[in-house]
Amino acid sequence: MQYTRFGRTGLQVSRLCLGTMTFGGQVDEPTARSIMDAAFEGGITFFDTADMYPPSGYPERQGATDEIIGRWLQGRRDDVILASKCFFPTGRRRWEAGNSRHNVIRSLEESLRRLGTDHLDLFQVHSWDPNTPIDETLQVLDDVVRQGKVRYVGCSNVLAYQLARSIGRAEVLGTVRFESVQPRYNMLFREFEREMFPLCAEERIAVIPYNPLAGGFLSGKHRPDGDTAGTRFEQGDQGERYKERYWHDRAFETVETATALAAEAGVSMATLAMQWVLANPVITSPIVGASRPEQLADALAAERTPLDPALKAQLDELTHTYRYGDAPR
Repeated sequence: MQYTRFGRTGLQVSRLCLGTMTFGGQVDEPTARSIMDAAFEGGITFFDTADMYPPSGYPERQGATDEIIGRWLQGRRDDVILASKCFFPTGRRRWEAGNSRHNVIRSLEESLRRLGTDHLDLFQVHSWDPNTPIDETLQVLDDVVRQGKVRYVGCSNVLAYQLARSIGRAEVLGTVRFESVQPRYNMLFREFEREMFPLCAEERIAVIPYNPLAGGFLSGKHRPDGDTAGTRFEQGDQGERYKERYWHDRAFETVETATALAAEAGVSMATLAMQWVLANPVITSPIVGASRPEQLADALAAERTPLDPALKAQLDELTHTYRYGDAPR
């Protein structure tokens, strides 16, 4: 497994990051432990979670992901770079959500307790909070870094102007700034290439994209009239969101063409899709999800075998329209 620098910081992280959103919901604990074992044995030492995992569809299990990771981490905390997030509701009270000073501290303390650790290597705001001044959020994040509870801070699901404004305010306030961003990114969703990624390159911000396989859609296993049972496209509200993003005729046609190119290259469609994400120089560590240990094999193969530049050019041309808002999402 290759390692890469985490943005402008001195931290080195594995080229792939393990996403754990399914743990405790779609994936039971024994399977989750097997996935973490396989990832670790494959060289993946960067794990990402969130205070609200598993997400909607499993409200009674919220926080279970952290607990599962925490039990697996016993005796090997120093061997893993651990990231988490806060923003989405994790309780019935109005103040148990958002990026306020109150919720950031509450969420962090609860996450540390569940994970069985005294610090996070990366703590991210899971989304932009229009109800909390960015100054308040940056100041509390600066506090928890100074207290030693967090090493670095980042953000997820933000727009380029929001990230740029956050950097500017951090410079004015003299606080820590967001060292990473976690956007959605894959061959079927390329809009962040237009503004977000140039900003990240200029400001040396780490990019750790989620959904590199479009929730499994880019594995090539789905058909318009196919069965979605047991997949991301079947899990309640989240399943509907994934269908809205990807379950469109144009996306199916794109995957069909790309699958033929993968076959010519002698790799699986999932490996090709991950190779394409890794080939973008702005990308630090794509977040790889799995519901079974063997599903990690395609991502590990992609990390070991770079994408041929000529094939990348073909894929770029094939998916060029997904850089713009006229493509179904």
